[in-house]
Amino acid sequence: MKSKLLTLLFALTASVAFGHGGVEIGPNGGRILELSKNETMHGEVTVKDGKFHVALLDKDMKPVAVETKSLTASGGTREKPVKLEVTKDANGFSLPLVKEGEWLIVQFKEKADSKAITARMEYDTGNCDACSSPEWLCKCAAKKADDKKPAPKKEK
Repeated sequence: MKSKLLTLLFALTASVAFGHGGVEIGPNGGRILELSKNETMHGEVTVKDGKFHVALLDKDMKPVAVETKSLTASGGTREKPVKLEVTKDANGFSLPLVKEGEWLIVQFKEKADSKAITARMEYDTGNCDACSSPEWLCKCAAKKADDKKPAPKKEK
């Protein structure tokens, strides 16, 4: 029982300490999601015309053709997930926005017979106090972690 309580306490502490995560921002100002096990394929999520757009990028953050690739998506809550309609065009994939505070979960396949890679992000549109960017696009967590380090003690 004691170990379960300690595990729960650690999990709650970690979620508070790391709740505001800095994210990698892509060349078009969108959030990068990792769509491979070896960082060779990324998805850059942007919002345009009231929809998410996911552009595919290679390891050098250069655009990738979407020819044989596929993406499925869901949103909503854990208790009531909703499958999202995904459309493909020459520039990537488009799908409806999820509601504020909900999770976007995408599954990417390189080819039809490939194993799916799953990526998740919380769509938090509230503004970060430090950089004024929406939280889902905030990249200042690393700086904030440095700011929280105690100041060096002065010698007397």
